[in-house]
Amino acid sequence: MSKRITIITLFIFFGQQAFSQTCCSGGVPLSNNLGLPNEGSGILSIGLNYDYNNLNTLNAGTDTLDDDSRERITNSILLGLGYAFTDRISFETLFSWVNQTRNITQFGNENFTETTGIGDAVLLVKYAIPDVLGSKTVLNIGVGAKAPLGQSDITTDQGILLTADLQPGSGAWDALSWVSISKGLGFRPSATISGSFTYKGTGKNKDYLNATSTYEFGDVVQANLGYTDQFLIFNTVVNPGLILKYRKSFTDRINQSDLPNTGGEWVFLRPELMTQITPDMGLAFRLEIPVYSYVEGTQLTPTLRFSGGLFFNFNIKKNNNINIPGQ
Repeated sequence: MSKRITIITLFIFFGQQAFSQTCCSGGVPLSNNLGLPNEGSGILSIGLNYDYNNLNTLNAGTDTLDDDSRERITNSILLGLGYAFTDRISFETLFSWVNQTRNITQFGNENFTETTGIGDAVLLVKYAIPDVLGSKTVLNIGVGAKAPLGQSDITTDQGILLTADLQPGSGAWDALSWVSISKGLGFRPSATISGSFTYKGTGKNKDYLNATSTYEFGDVVQANLGYTDQFLIFNTVVNPGLILKYRKSFTDRINQSDLPNTGGEWVFLRPELMTQITPDMGLAFRLEIPVYSYVEGTQLTPTLRFSGGLFFNFNIKKNNNINIPGQ
């Protein structure tokens, strides 16, 4: 298995979902698409992803209620750009465009709300440490921030300000720390096991409700454990994998007080598939299925999530050395 294919495959497994913008695990999946690989000094990596998140399950604690009158759908387009200064030091940015809809149908009446716009962005600086736990092991550490580029003061046609979870942006700067590790397995040269941990510390939106209140999304902790392998099918390199993801979101706060019906814990199972179209281009798909949900109070919780994307590498570091015969 080539080094490049291995690294691109690991990118899929280091994607996180720590930047959800609602208590019910909706919103823009910024960090779900973080983790562009360091392909070597001078390599520019680009990832373009589409993400669909459907929330149509109403929970009270761990109990699923017999109520399908509420539905939230988030469609996101995410552009990731990464550049490696050296074989160890790199950075990446992630930009988002988001469309969110909320539909409530009760007693023959329908209440539909939709918002669309540029979402928040992320900057992450990363450092890779190879062979930290023996051969075929790579440790990555990263720190970064989420910048509030998205609009957070959209109103309805009647001039009513929409709640924070329906806004494209959060209106606050957040801090992010990220650690991932991968290990090639001896019994199969193409097999890799990987793990990651992400912590997001949220900031305060001091301009909430026309600057009359402050709003702070709950901090988020997430851990992932994954396995991937590689096969050659019809002369195409295919990398299937399986991820077990745990996510905990703490309670949101408004004016320093806990907000009811926010926060919870989730466990997801995520089968993934990546194909190598060319040495410098890959195609990846992910399907995320909730297997356990606990929410504070009563909340909508994820029903199904799907994402797919293309990934490219470009060598933009030009070799300007002139070879002189006989030298």
